[in-house]
Amino acid sequence: MRILLAGVLGGIAMFVWTSIAHMAPLGEAGINEIPNESAVLNAMQSSIGDKTGLYIFPGLGVGKNATREEKNEAMKQMQQRIAANPSGILMYHPPGRPFAFGKSLAVEFSTEVLQAILVIWLLAQTRVGSFAGRVGFVLIAGILAAITTNVSYWNWYGFPGVYTASYILIEIVGFVLVGVAAGLVRRKRTPAV
Repeated sequence: MRILLAGVLGGIAMFVWTSIAHMAPLGEAGINEIPNESAVLNAMQSSIGDKTGLYIFPGLGVGKNATREEKNEAMKQMQQRIAANPSGILMYHPPGRPFAFGKSLAVEFSTEVLQAILVIWLLAQTRVGSFAGRVGFVLIAGILAAITTNVSYWNWYGFPGVYTASYILIEIVGFVLVGVAAGLVRRKRTPAV
């Protein structure tokens, strides 16, 4: 029960923090609007149409049924293609995508509560007894979670460094708050056997 209570309180603290961080400049770090957006949106709609998907560009240019050899040959030329063309990734939705802000907030809140419950459950499996030790354990788990995708996206897809650093910081601070909640709620405990 204490794991659940600490997880819910930690998840609430994480959600409040990430909400504040995303409304502040930290959540917008490294993100820009597309210049001449209407022309770009028209070109995307004309080219991609109604095919929702995650797109990478420049692509390999070999098609869906390419052989392994064709893909390997295309990969050898990718460095030159990236040097000669714009590159990036694009999550595309055609017009008409339903978006419910409240539902998205609920999913985000639920995700953060689940993260908090899971990391506190992991903490409960340890012999860590001190407040600082519990916060430190959750901090390390937060660092692991924060670098898992953020550094890879910076490395492979060229996400801006300031964006990457900001989102790593947002995650780490969120996990520290979960660790504080765990440390306060789980003060007296019997070490795991």
